[in-house]
Amino acid sequence: MGLSLKEIKILSEIASVLYSFLPGNPHPFADPSISFRGIAQDLGLEMFWQGGSKLPAITKLLKKTLLYEPNKFCKLILKVVQRGMEYRTNKGEPLTKEEIERLNKLLLRIEFKIPELWDKAFLESLPSGTQRQEIKTKLDQQILQDLKRKLLDLNKLKPQQRGYRFEELLKEIFKVFGLAPRSSFKISGEQIDGSIEIDNHTYLVEVKWHNECVSEKELLIFHGKIGGKAKWSRGLFISYTGFTKQALEAFVKGKTINLIVMDGLDLHDVLEGKIGLGELIRLKSRYAAETGEIMARADNLVALYLKQDKRK
Repeated sequence: MGLSLKEIKILSEIASVLYSFLPGNPHPFADPSISFRGIAQDLGLEMFWQGGSKLPAITKLLKKTLLYEPNKFCKLILKVVQRGMEYRTNKGEPLTKEEIERLNKLLLRIEFKIPELWDKAFLESLPSGTQRQEIKTKLDQQILQDLKRKLLDLNKLKPQQRGYRFEELLKEIFKVFGLAPRSSFKISGEQIDGSIEIDNHTYLVEVKWHNECVSEKELLIFHGKIGGKAKWSRGLFISYTGFTKQALEAFVKGKTINLIVMDGLDLHDVLEGKIGLGELIRLKSRYAAETGEIMARADNLVALYLKQDKRK
């Protein structure tokens, strides 16, 4: 006998609740048990984990388990919650009381009640949604403060060591903002300091920390590197000490603009929480497309685009 329409509907809702508790498949370098696939394997339910798109895979796992291994259904749910607590806490987004209460109500509708999830002490130990947001905000602020301290500490290093460490720190910052950074690499003998991805656009990255501002010559070299790649490639040139006024003015004359630039002030604005790094790059790219200028300050971009949007 198959599942009823009511059960199918509720299992789909449970899958939606559980979706953010764990990754579907483990990260290659992470504990494989901290995933839906890992739990399915631990409970002997691996034949029910189809992989692929995450939500349909979770839904199928729940349906198949309830249909063919009903004695393992509550064990599956409990394992997901237990390991989800660890996973979400490490992400700075702990499970909330509201999420567990929502899960309990859905389980009751298909006549399941897991005592551990109804334990009063357990429920009271969980933060509310509002408390979780406060925890995440504090964690985000602490991460930015730590990154800012690391950036300031680079001033104490010798130039060669400072340049290398600056690249490494930028990679860490890119990761924090979810920009999928790739480390430096060589193509046909050309050194590329790295790449990031935003909104399905790939940006090749050039990084400098010299005592002097970057000249037009260095901008032209990077412009050529980007031009030799796919037509849709873009560039992000980050110079902590900035760019000469002459370089910024001369570079844009008579050229196809394929890059934007950032300096130390931009980075400090990001690490002080004034604007997200991804948002800043998007606005710089938009401004360059509209004006042909490759440099614009964060404050000006926020006033031009974000505050303008809020007034509408």
